Amino acid sequence: MPFFTVVIPVFNKASFIERTLNSVIHQSFKDFEIIIIDDGSTDESLNIINSFNDPRITIFSVENKGVSASRNHGISKANTNYIALLDADDFWEPNFLETIKLAISAYPDESIFTTALAHKFDNKVIASDYNFSVNSQFTVLNYFRNSLKHQLLTSSSMVFKTSIIEITGLFDTNLESGEDTDLWIRFGLHYDVVFINKILAYYNHNNNSLSKSNLDLNAKPKFDKYLSEEKENKDLKKLLDKNRFSLAILSKLHNNKSLFEFYKNSLAIENLNLKQRLLLQCPKQILQLFLKLKSLNGTKLYHKPL
Repeated sequence: MPFFTVVIPVFNKASFIERTLNSVIHQSFKDFEIIIIDDGSTDESLNIINSFNDPRITIFSVENKGVSASRNHGISKANTNYIALLDADDFWEPNFLETIKLAISAYPDESIFTTALAHKFDNKVIASDYNFSVNSQFTVLNYFRNSLKHQLLTSSSMVFKTSIIEITGLFDTNLESGEDTDLWIRFGLHYDVVFINKILAYYNHNNNSLSKSNLDLNAKPKFDKYLSEEKENKDLKKLLDKNRFSLAILSKLHNNKSLFEFYKNSLAIENLNLKQRLLLQCPKQILQLFLKLKSLNGTKLYHKPL
């Protein structure tokens, strides 16, 4: 039995899948299987995948049902104790799996492992801006407390024990948006995260990264699945309120008054700083002016919601 299963969902990623697969195949740690779920691609993705002559690759072609269903299908086919997720346009450093394996050996009782992530644009690479600072190579962190700026977990930088899905469940295929974070929340309610303080995974930004669903406020998560857990877990409540604030600001900027009121009334005002409280009260025109000024000096008015 291999040590890792790498699950890669693919839908029309012909421009990127070769680089993604090469980043896996050329890992310094070789003991893994690759499960690719082709989610009804209509471009050359499948032909490119089939050009790879590697016995570790298994391909399943399915009817298009979305990335969550594809990931779940891939996870269900795993034959190992550890699962690594990787999106079809992202990629790893050659020592990603080797370093994860070292972390597993150092923390055998932990269940979730992640490396630092960088964002790849056409002409630059930007390291993720986390709300914490660590000096050691491996650090055990609380997911909620350490995802207030940038997500501690992403679908291309993490590995988890296959057995934990019996407790947490899989990706929720009923969600239109935020399905990743929905699962990470369930992970965080049960487990800490071993953070590897080195950039070994890259999130690729391209024109196809922004779909209409990403811009549809009505498709954004309402964060109402965990109301009872929020009452008991202040760290979870603070993380969700940070995102409710960002979505409230976006709703106001897009003239969606009902959604603005929903998100505003769902958050605890004590979880916001003074500037955020004032921004909630600002008219749209003032928010637009602040946005323009912030973009000029490279700072953010609000963080991208989960």
